[in-house]
Amino acid sequence: MRWTVHGEQSIYESEWVSLRLVDVEIPGGERFEHHVVRMPHEASGVVAHDSERGVLLLWRHRFITDTWGWELPAGRIDEGETPEQAAERECVEESGWRPGPLEHLATYAPMSGVCEQQFHLFLADGAAYVGEPTDPGESERVEWVSVERLRGEVAAGRVNEGLSLTGVLWALAFGRI
Repeated sequence: MRWTVHGEQSIYESEWVSLRLVDVEIPGGERFEHHVVRMPHEASGVVAHDSERGVLLLWRHRFITDTWGWELPAGRIDEGETPEQAAERECVEESGWRPGPLEHLATYAPMSGVCEQQFHLFLADGAAYVGEPTDPGESERVEWVSVERLRGEVAAGRVNEGLSLTGVLWALAFGRI
């Protein structure tokens, strides 16, 4: 059953996010205003896996949740970029490693009840070191984490950011790492 949109208005706009108030009607007739977050840029991330070293991860702090955790190299897709190009660029900028050939894992909406953002996940067969990260403010450290250790980090709640957790679990669930 499809909801009917009667219109929407802007509450806040920036280059990063738009908060909208949408006039909707659900099947059966109830009509109300619903907050919607619109994101002008999609995001891409990469699970760089090497059979000997493990998975390439960033250890970083997120101020919004005041948490530390392991994350995949990831970020927004710039104008004119494909999701694959963004995943490779973000990996190099944030880690200093250029991922091997990229294979699409999944595209999904992380919070479809309130936000229209799309995330793209890719798997890379290894990565080549190209130098220090050009965006060093992204993480405290970059590390190859064995798959066995990664399972423990997931279980301990130290892979706690949505795109990263989804990418890691997707790759584990389908035997890709």
